Amino acid sequence: MENKEIARVLSETADLMEIAAEDSFRIRSYRNGATAVEGYPERIEDILGNPERKVTDIPGIGKGLAAVLGEIVDHGSCERRDALLEKFPRATLEFLKIQGLGPKGIALILEHYRITSIDDLERLCQEQKLRVLPRMGAKLEEKVLRSIAQYRQRTGRFLLSYADGMAQSLAETLSQVPGVDAVTPAGSLRRGRETVGDLDLLVTGPSARDALDRFVADPRVQEVLGHGENKASAKVGRDGLQVDVRALAPESFGAALQYFTGSKDHNVAIRTRAVKMGFKLSEYGLFRVEDDAKVAGATEAGVYEALGLPWIPPELRENTGEIEAAAEGRLPELVELGQMRGDLHMHTTETDGRATLLEMAEAARAQGYEYIAITDHSKALAMANGLDEKRVVAFARQMREINHEGIGIRVFSGIECDILKDGAMDLADDALAELDLVIGSVHSHMNQEGAEMTDRLLRALECPHLRIMGHPTGRLLLERDAFPFDFDRVAAAAARRGVWLEINASPERLDLHGPLIRAAKAKGAAFTISTDAHHPKHLTHMRYGVLTARRGWLGPADIRNTLPADQFAAALRTRP
Repeated sequence: MENKEIARVLSETADLMEIAAEDSFRIRSYRNGATAVEGYPERIEDILGNPERKVTDIPGIGKGLAAVLGEIVDHGSCERRDALLEKFPRATLEFLKIQGLGPKGIALILEHYRITSIDDLERLCQEQKLRVLPRMGAKLEEKVLRSIAQYRQRTGRFLLSYADGMAQSLAETLSQVPGVDAVTPAGSLRRGRETVGDLDLLVTGPSARDALDRFVADPRVQEVLGHGENKASAKVGRDGLQVDVRALAPESFGAALQYFTGSKDHNVAIRTRAVKMGFKLSEYGLFRVEDDAKVAGATEAGVYEALGLPWIPPELRENTGEIEAAAEGRLPELVELGQMRGDLHMHTTETDGRATLLEMAEAARAQGYEYIAITDHSKALAMANGLDEKRVVAFARQMREINHEGIGIRVFSGIECDILKDGAMDLADDALAELDLVIGSVHSHMNQEGAEMTDRLLRALECPHLRIMGHPTGRLLLERDAFPFDFDRVAAAAARRGVWLEINASPERLDLHGPLIRAAKAKGAAFTISTDAHHPKHLTHMRYGVLTARRGWLGPADIRNTLPADQFAAALRTRP
């Protein structure tokens, strides 16, 4: 069981305890434990399984929580959580995923109404019965209704990173079957979609069909949905991700890879093109209609070439102009992971990070980077021990000394400065002026109306020290939608003022995403890709940011941290 899953159970238990109005100290203990577990570099399950180790050595984990962790690892839950789920409707965990309520709001609703499902909650809002409760009103009803609709859309979706990890793990297992040559992920994972509904794995080799038997016997399989001669399907993992594994003949691999990568709209357009050219295209190959002769299928590039097109990168295959661009020779040069020279957004133990500056720098150097920016939080995030002006000035001085002495990588002094409710920056101008790099981000008051949020962001862009707008829409995938604002106006203003837009590579954010990246580029905006790392292992998430940038049709010239260190430093000093 991964640390993130354990942390989720602890957080859910804390929420249920808050609904039950239990002791606040105990609730806080569970929440602190969840934070400690999620950020810990080693797997809690491995520590619990080692008689020479103690989880109580982890800061924030006492004897009581240590016992709870053992329950969670053994059973996927804990006694306190199970008891509370018996007390409350089973749908309470779903209620917690609806924006606008929170544990206290849910407690109030359960006190007054006998609801047992999301449908019941929706009906309450439609009948305007929520607004009669204390501290609730018509606007909250509207917000809850929107959130319910969004929750239904994202149910059964999984983060890109989760699907990627599962694909890598399964591929490693299936590749060990004698006679299996390759296991290749397809579908929305290959296209780099920010969330994935299911996982497609294509197996090739003389014993590809034997891999299907190995797959359905895997201990991670929760339920076998089907097991035929060429395909096996199953629900995998605790959360039940559907995985389809297909055994393919080598002569059809390319056509199958094209077909199962999708998207549906891209494939329809490609098949329409094939028909107009006198072909028929399927997962088995490209065939001439007149004599049913096979003209392509072994390689994906061969299929596209036979249709008069260059190979189209998977990230572009959404039928949003990529086929026309390919036909006219206008496909963009897309950024590659190896072209990233630095990571510009990360946190250390000075605020809410899990490693020191030197540990983050060493991890970045191991990634092959030339430079990084340390961007801890500003003082508005009191829970994260954010930096005030005095600490910022001292930090800038420390960075100058570190760079003078040299640690094998260039370190730019930075800050992730909160954009306050009125658009002002959280720190004084003279403190920000000491730093090399200022990221401005919204972390609070995300329920503002669209016009108010737009004005807030436009005012922030007027700050002469702001260089990057961090995670610009504020979304958290599968948890919180983007806050409303006029993106085109903000992107245009950022371009005019030379403020770069961040593509936040954290798998929970991937913000900006593809369509907005394209819209911002059309306004003349430039970009950075950074991980928002709170631990050295998070630096590897850069690949998800690069995938997202590719989905936005970006090349290396569009992304400022593809520049060598000296050129990047010069770009920092250059403003319109």
